[in-house]
Amino acid sequence: MRKVILAQFVTLDGFVEGPGGELDWNIGVFDSGMERYADEQIAGVDTLLLGRRTYEVFIGYWPEQTGAFADKMNGVEKVVFSRTLEKTGWNNSRIARDAAGEVAKLKERPGGHMLIYGSAEFAQTLMRHGLIDEYRIWVHPVVLGEGRPLFAGLKERVGLKLVETRTFDSGVCVLRYKAA
Repeated sequence: MRKVILAQFVTLDGFVEGPGGELDWNIGVFDSGMERYADEQIAGVDTLLLGRRTYEVFIGYWPEQTGAFADKMNGVEKVVFSRTLEKTGWNNSRIARDAAGEVAKLKERPGGHMLIYGSAEFAQTLMRHGLIDEYRIWVHPVVLGEGRPLFAGLKERVGLKLVETRTFDSGVCVLRYKAA
């Protein structure tokens, strides 16, 4: 069965964005080790699962980029989960409305693993349905004090097993967990 992997940048205190939606805390810190890890991460997937807001950021950037990583981003299947988006304009992308139902079906289909970049609200929906198989939490060395927490809205405990840690010169650490 295909796995759903969440790759999410968070602050040390667990926020995915600041109280006003700020993401400046994760800009400009990507070092060469992080680039290599990102390459490894996307090499094993054939589908990106994206929420609408992340999709809108990505479509404004990736279609114009070149290189091996950009080729992979632009070439893989992309499923955009949105209740409001009417059409997509990025290569190999389509819209889906029912997050839990669609992802459950995709997991049963043959193919490579699926990767969620960011898309916290969408990821939280999948968490509540037990559909995330692996968490790759990119912890940035900054504390915001308030903002949007990654694990908001969960009502039940989620057991995880740490399977890998990576640290980078930037001070970012990736904590990789599998569902227990």
